Amino acid sequence: MTSFATSPARTILLAGFVAGSLDILAAFLVYCLIKQATTPMQLLQYISSGVFGQTAFSGGWQTALFGLVFHFLIALSFAAFYYWVFPFFPFLKRRKIEAGLLYGALIWAVMNLLILPLVFHNTPNLHLEAVGLGAGILMLCVGLPISLIIRQTHPHTTFTN
Repeated sequence: MTSFATSPARTILLAGFVAGSLDILAAFLVYCLIKQATTPMQLLQYISSGVFGQTAFSGGWQTALFGLVFHFLIALSFAAFYYWVFPFFPFLKRRKIEAGLLYGALIWAVMNLLILPLVFHNTPNLHLEAVGLGAGILMLCVGLPISLIIRQTHPHTTFTN
């Protein structure tokens, strides 16, 4: 029997929480502080608008809190997916850095080319700077920590060094 200390649930929760925290902090830093394109509340309301529509922007901190919850659920789903596919791809076990960066790029592609256009019924503006910035954040703040945490704790990892 697996204890919670090394359980799949703990690993997925840890990877999702770390990735979600780094991602939202990077978004606040880049889009709210550096670029001053939005506020933290508006950014979180944007996330919740995927479920609540335009009413999310008039919901105050309540819809912003829902946005934060949705954000972490998305991060957890990406961590769970990586955990699930990890045993089937030897590359993920051997090349943790490259695998994490590639996974972050894949997450960017899935979110920006599939999910966001479906949810918001329009295609994103794919300017080179926006693509580079968004993909870079997801590669470093989501894909990489998920890869490192899951490789370290997954029961199908065999360490040869």
